[in-house]
Amino acid sequence: MKIQTDKITVKCYAKVNLTLDVKSRRSDGYHEVEMIMQQIGIYDTLTVSAHSGCGIHISCTDSRIPCDCGNLAARAAKLFLETVGEDAEVGIHIEKNIPMGAGLGGGSSDAAGVLCALNTVFGEPLSDSALAELGGKIGADVPFFIYGGAMLASGIGTELSEVEPLNVGTMVVAKPEFEVITAHVYKSLVLDEGIAHPDTRGALAAIRRGDIKGLAACGGNVLETVTAAKHREIGEYKKVMTDCGADYALMSGSGPSVFGIFKNAADAEKAAAVLKNSTREVFLTHTVTE
Repeated sequence: MKIQTDKITVKCYAKVNLTLDVKSRRSDGYHEVEMIMQQIGIYDTLTVSAHSGCGIHISCTDSRIPCDCGNLAARAAKLFLETVGEDAEVGIHIEKNIPMGAGLGGGSSDAAGVLCALNTVFGEPLSDSALAELGGKIGADVPFFIYGGAMLASGIGTELSEVEPLNVGTMVVAKPEFEVITAHVYKSLVLDEGIAHPDTRGALAAIRRGDIKGLAACGGNVLETVTAAKHREIGEYKKVMTDCGADYALMSGSGPSVFGIFKNAADAEKAAAVLKNSTREVFLTHTVTE
């Protein structure tokens, strides 16, 4: 198999969870989930190169990102080369924009970007479904980023079905000045009778109607019972957004990022301005529908 092109640059978009439900804890330690995942317009830019030789080299504009074999992008490159039976010297440069430890899927998106980029570099030996299967070995969110757009995820998050994307022109995303560890959040989750679960089917129907208030009535994220309970900023950010006119505000993933959906761009800008008094990482963005 020959290298078809020696360098490619890809955009790796973040995601939000429009709903996130946890059904049960499995005997293997994973959880059965049901969630609506939607890509948004915040993205990392990856430049991936391949030449004859051997080795994987990572560089990043954010010094906090580990540039070693523990980086999900490096793991993705190694797994791809092993799968297609090739040796190559691979360089990966990450221009980082998606906040770390934010519940926005930045590391998983970068891993998916590497898989897709190397697949192009080597002449597309693998189908999207094969790439998604590889991605599932790296992390539960990676298969979603192979396909992108909007998906209903179930099982441990790797069973995907395409759904109607949420076509929203104005969204605010704010990440507090701390990170959370997803595994710790799930480990702390208590699934008792008192927990409120989102109505995923109702949320999907609302999205199809373009009814954001209907989505808000049906939506929710059960992981807020852990992260928001420990960090008051989650509730405060949601309140700022709704007070400024958001029709729906929710924590994404295991947190701590909060997003708000606005009909009015001026309201979104007002919310972003207020939130910037509390955190540096505030984004005016939109959904990505393709």
